[in-house]
Amino acid sequence: MKFDQINYRNICAYFLLSIVLFISACRKQLDQEPISQITPENFFTEQSQLGAYAVARYDSILPSHRQWTFGTFGTDANTDNMATPDLSPRYMPGQWRVAADGGAWYFNNIRQLNYFLSQVLPKWKAGQITGSTATINQYIGEIYFLRAYEYFRRLQALGDFPILRSPLPDDLSALTKASERRPRNEVARFILSDLDSAATLLQSGPVGNKNRISQECALLLRSRVGLFEGTWEKYFKGTAFVPNGTNWPGKNASYNANYQFPSGSIDAESRYFLSESMKAAQAVASKISLVNNTGIIEAATNENPYFNMFSAVDMSGYSEVLLWRQYAPNIVTHNVPVYAMIGNYATGLTRSMVESFVMSNGLPIYASGSGYKGDDYVSNIRADRDGRLNLFLKEPGQKNVLLNASAGTHVTAIEPLPLITTSSWEQKYSTGYAIRKGLNYDGAQARNGGGYTGSITFRATEAYLNYIEASYELNGTIDGTAAGYWAQIRTRAKVDPNYQKTIAATDMSKETLDMGAYSAGVLISPTLYNIRRERRCELMAEGLRYMDLQRWRAMDQIITQPYHFEGFKLWGPIQSQYGTSLVYGASNSRANVSDPALSVYLRPHEIRNTALSYNGAKWIMAHYLSPIAAQHFIISSSNGSSPIYQNPGWPTTAGGTPQ
Repeated sequence: MKFDQINYRNICAYFLLSIVLFISACRKQLDQEPISQITPENFFTEQSQLGAYAVARYDSILPSHRQWTFGTFGTDANTDNMATPDLSPRYMPGQWRVAADGGAWYFNNIRQLNYFLSQVLPKWKAGQITGSTATINQYIGEIYFLRAYEYFRRLQALGDFPILRSPLPDDLSALTKASERRPRNEVARFILSDLDSAATLLQSGPVGNKNRISQECALLLRSRVGLFEGTWEKYFKGTAFVPNGTNWPGKNASYNANYQFPSGSIDAESRYFLSESMKAAQAVASKISLVNNTGIIEAATNENPYFNMFSAVDMSGYSEVLLWRQYAPNIVTHNVPVYAMIGNYATGLTRSMVESFVMSNGLPIYASGSGYKGDDYVSNIRADRDGRLNLFLKEPGQKNVLLNASAGTHVTAIEPLPLITTSSWEQKYSTGYAIRKGLNYDGAQARNGGGYTGSITFRATEAYLNYIEASYELNGTIDGTAAGYWAQIRTRAKVDPNYQKTIAATDMSKETLDMGAYSAGVLISPTLYNIRRERRCELMAEGLRYMDLQRWRAMDQIITQPYHFEGFKLWGPIQSQYGTSLVYGASNSRANVSDPALSVYLRPHEIRNTALSYNGAKWIMAHYLSPIAAQHFIISSSNGSSPIYQNPGWPTTAGGTPQ
């Protein structure tokens, strides 16, 4: 079956039409149905209209589809994986405040998706839409998928959230009633339900050159959502962050006061979600093979599919890429290749991330007989390590064998000594460690704002990892399926596939730089830790780390003990290569690196004592969820009472900070 060929001009035309369809009175509390008088009566009557409307939603919902961003390979910033020069307010108690308006409590995308379903489903059931049945089903399935994805974003940020299945009338009482928050597990169940609908309607396999959402995408997202909610409920059990936990704010809302879990208890809910995650993950992993890794760093004279997969112009031929965003020269472009040529726009790997990778023999770097050569130089760090670190960690002095070198304005022929003293984000190596993931060796890509490499949205390897973790969290064992998946991932990474060897050599007291070594402030078991370690190393810089740290409840330990984000070993032999350019001193306004008295490792947030981050990162429980802005309580209030309740620990007044 051949899909409609919709070019950029048609997409833009339909996108503009969709804007017209949604002009309505401003209502910031909850979005309303567009004004019916300006809706063309003949719209949503043939398949190309459905397809154009659906694809126009991709940009505002899917993170891989946002133009002019750093794309995938900088979105782990402000986690223990990657750091920028500025520390996020989430790690500085008192600096993250309740906003006056805006925030994560918004319904723009939800309203547009609900409007589509309200208009299309009756026509679809009545047979009033012309075109191929499979294609019409595909586009409706995409909308169900996108609504699920949008709701998952709200679940991660806010937890409990209103469940809206249709557009709302322009009526204050109806809008206020619709503001009632449903318990987070109900939101997660709603998301799974939408993904069931999507998976039923979407086509399997490559759809539209893998630029359109497929059934496998729905199943992968289903496994992600199930794992997220199942582990969240497990690790936050009994707290205010889950329904019926101590001080759960939903209990004070009359509509949630007598809430009962559909499966009978929070433990049963957790098991339900983990089980659903396993099933969905296996459905993907069992049919999608991993891309081959030759172990060779890509350059003009050789080919490594695993390396190329992250920076290809056309990603459709890579088996594990399920969905990707295609860019085009001079039409839709981005700056990832430019940043990847140097310091990744001041987003550097942390010492914690680099040390998390084991040796190629499967032993942690500190284990007896590991063969680790130390961290005085990056060349030592990369030697005999997990092949993923060898591929994706840049080394000073490496030659980049380039194609079309003269075509680029930001070509880097030889990897320089990390530029750690500059204030320019475009040039700065904030931690001294720079990632090569996403680097394309075609010099034509290294033109400012002119990059057109693809951007991965979903990769099937995540399904392998989701199954391993969900099955262990559910059953406490590594079953045969999980063992097989784990062996495949490690073999591809050029690591001894015997994961038990790694587990046996793991000393949790030496893994404390890894936030994922903890849940609820307590070190986890070596087996579970190594499952998390594998996930961390495989998905490095792909934008899932903060989600993982949230659901694992992995920041409790830094409520009382500051965490120090560190980079490479500056104050060692490499120091001499910087000559007199290094300036340090807590009170020195010219300081450009951290003081060796603090650590031999570069601390990008602790350079001058005037910085709020100077004493390290701290946490507060309220920060596991975002606050709802003050405006929403005001608009929805009747007689001084709003049906909306604030998230645990946060006040409802603008500018307020958590308890």
